[in-house]
Amino acid sequence: MENRKSHLNGREGSPIDLKLAASWTKHYRDRHPGETISQFFGKEILEKILSQPGCLGIRFYYAYDEPRGGKKHLIITGAMADGTDQIHAEAFEAEAAVAPGTAPLMGGTAPQIYTVGEMSTPCPGSPGCPTNALTGL
Repeated sequence: MENRKSHLNGREGSPIDLKLAASWTKHYRDRHPGETISQFFGKEILEKILSQPGCLGIRFYYAYDEPRGGKKHLIITGAMADGTDQIHAEAFEAEAAVAPGTAPLMGGTAPQIYTVGEMSTPCPGSPGCPTNALTGL
């Protein structure tokens, strides 16, 4: 596992020319015919994550809902200046360490509870999927 700390400033990313973006999305569609080509997240979940203390942006993780494939998803988390994800790892690790059927130990300060998002709507296949240069439709 890489232990290098990055330093994010919230200005990562940049505009891209529509023709270039359209060619890149076409490359993806050509290599993955019939697959999900985009995911839409609503303003509410994005603002909830972006408003978390110390959040400078959103990190996207590719995911499947089954061990051997299944449905494709994007998982989103807030990211902080040092590059760490805003997840409550301590609570997750403590829960994983608890034997089945027992309760976790209580005490200490409550961990910061961060929002991790999913439930995006995939295109094609969901209402509101666009028809434009990026979708090729």
